[in-house]
Amino acid sequence: MRALLSILILTLIGVGIYLMTPQGRQLVDRVQINMQRAENKALHNAGKSLPGTPDLASLGERLAAQGVTSGAPVFIRIFKLESELELWVEKEGRYVKFATYPICLWSGRLGPKLREGDRQAPEGFYTVSAEQLNPNSRWHRSFNLGFPNAFDQAHGRSGSFLMVHGGCLSIGCYAMTDAVVDEIWGLVTAALDTSQERFAVQVFPFRMTERNLKARSGDRWASFWADLKTGHDLFEQNRVPPTVSVCKGRYVFEPGIATSTAPLIEERCPPDVATNP
Repeated sequence: MRALLSILILTLIGVGIYLMTPQGRQLVDRVQINMQRAENKALHNAGKSLPGTPDLASLGERLAAQGVTSGAPVFIRIFKLESELELWVEKEGRYVKFATYPICLWSGRLGPKLREGDRQAPEGFYTVSAEQLNPNSRWHRSFNLGFPNAFDQAHGRSGSFLMVHGGCLSIGCYAMTDAVVDEIWGLVTAALDTSQERFAVQVFPFRMTERNLKARSGDRWASFWADLKTGHDLFEQNRVPPTVSVCKGRYVFEPGIATSTAPLIEERCPPDVATNP
């Protein structure tokens, strides 16, 4: 009996040590992601709303409660591991979080999209203009994230038609269900028609806490995620999306200006970066 107990204890210790390795952390993340996907698919196939879905029938009341209006500038953040999309609306020169929507399905693992056909949902910083919207999408309605952006191109990454759309199927996109994408569509089109030429979309692997980054410090994408966190934190500080550019193959961030239109993400080195070796 004592021998069996010792074996059990050693096994549990071994499992605990393994789960602290990069491979173990990836396994934990994959299990969480796959469980969420299975639950979301089952609910969607049964015609039920996903947990956390706002009351879509009370859009006007929800806007009024937040003190914002349809047509005001918008900003979107996506968190893959948590399967959440946030929509923020500008109010008095800063952005307030209007809604958090559950993502029904995204494909691939944590980490950026690398090439056409890898079925990987992208991570990074993107901008969306009216030309990127498709009201007649095969997935109800959609907007193109604009992958590959200047950063993706600098790293030789390829892919096309990476969307946020309706339904609950994905081969590299973020599927929101038809009902949810209708609400998002209404707010982003109103903003583009009224106050914005482009809106910003930030896509992260997970909630960008120090704890989450530390738990994945050995991952091959750890330094990339640390750069994403810099842009994430800049928004958290002042609630204005940062100005994003690409310099020497890395994202570079500057404090954003409380303006309605997100600047295009281009190859541009700020003077202090350009002069450094």
